[in-house]
Amino acid sequence: MDGTTKQDQWQWQQEGTSWKGVGIYHVTLTVTSREPLMGTLVIPDSDPAQARVEQTEIGRAILDCQRSLPLFCPEIQILQYSLMPDHLHSIWYVRHPMEKSIRYVAQGFWRGAKKAGRAYSYLRATSRLIGGTTNEKTALPTAGNNHLPTAGIPAPTTTGIPAPTTAGSSLSSLAPASSRENPLRALLGDEAYYALPPLFTEVPFIRPMSRRGQLQAMIRYVQLNPQRLATKRLMPGFFRVQKGIEIAGRPYAAVGNIALLQAEHFAPVHVRHTLVDEAAKGRPQPLRNYMNGCVLAARQGTVIVSPFISPKEKAVKEVLINEQHPFIVLADNGFRDYYKPPSDLFDAVADGRVLILSPWEYDAGKRHISRSDCVALNTMAEEIAAM
Repeated sequence: MDGTTKQDQWQWQQEGTSWKGVGIYHVTLTVTSREPLMGTLVIPDSDPAQARVEQTEIGRAILDCQRSLPLFCPEIQILQYSLMPDHLHSIWYVRHPMEKSIRYVAQGFWRGAKKAGRAYSYLRATSRLIGGTTNEKTALPTAGNNHLPTAGIPAPTTTGIPAPTTAGSSLSSLAPASSRENPLRALLGDEAYYALPPLFTEVPFIRPMSRRGQLQAMIRYVQLNPQRLATKRLMPGFFRVQKGIEIAGRPYAAVGNIALLQAEHFAPVHVRHTLVDEAAKGRPQPLRNYMNGCVLAARQGTVIVSPFISPKEKAVKEVLINEQHPFIVLADNGFRDYYKPPSDLFDAVADGRVLILSPWEYDAGKRHISRSDCVALNTMAEEIAAM
């Protein structure tokens, strides 16, 4: 080998380049209602490490749609995926420049998913209306399945929806992934077809990767999704978003171990530019002493509080994680629905060693932390440490 790592073999999309070019993308397709229609989480022996998702018929149909992508776009390779009960995480590698944007490809995948979703709704409706039976091999829903929506599907006499023509009617026959044809739409007609409840009304979320190291981190994130969902199911208390928690006169939302706020001693971590500048000029000892002092305080039972924004602050956080000390993180954005802590904090949250606080509502459009946010969060860390 010439010293080139596997990471260096990948071609990376740089910020500002066309979405038609070579690149690696994290793509997420979500059941809009967030109902667990695509799979069932199984946790053998209540051990999250053994967790897996057993696919339903609609889950298998969505994976068929994804597998058919290279038929229409041979430039795309699926590097990794994880089907979850209510969403699909995938990593797509665009190996060669395409005529169409990756967004166009994702919309095509979405159309295939919607086609499968409507076929699923049709089979569910006809199954319920002709007796509520199901086929074990296809795992089609029954009238008693309370995970599925039951409203919004009129009876056949008002919609003209016919029962399946054969006992073998299935998603694969009504929504073939590798074909642009739509047998179900031809069978029902446009009006009845579009009256079927769609499962996927939101375009897949696409996140381009532009930094080295992102790929392996994202692959691991996707692989560990079942395990992390199992952990949340088994330990719901630490992962539940709690709102309206007042600390030092400010309201916060929180995820993690609230009991950390009852600690006897707190200390903020704020590596100031003066220390970093001194180190850059050849005088690293003050910076080293400050960072070592933070870790020594944690070893003596002090709960560290910080937004952990700068690289040196993140280095302190990494030591706290590795040595399993409790600490409090101030986040620059609020908590969305179905929030999961970042990968580096997930296990520590599950173990009750971390509390994540945010003073702000979740902003879906927020991408970068501002200087004013940094100043505000550092001020809050000092307020909490002074309690």
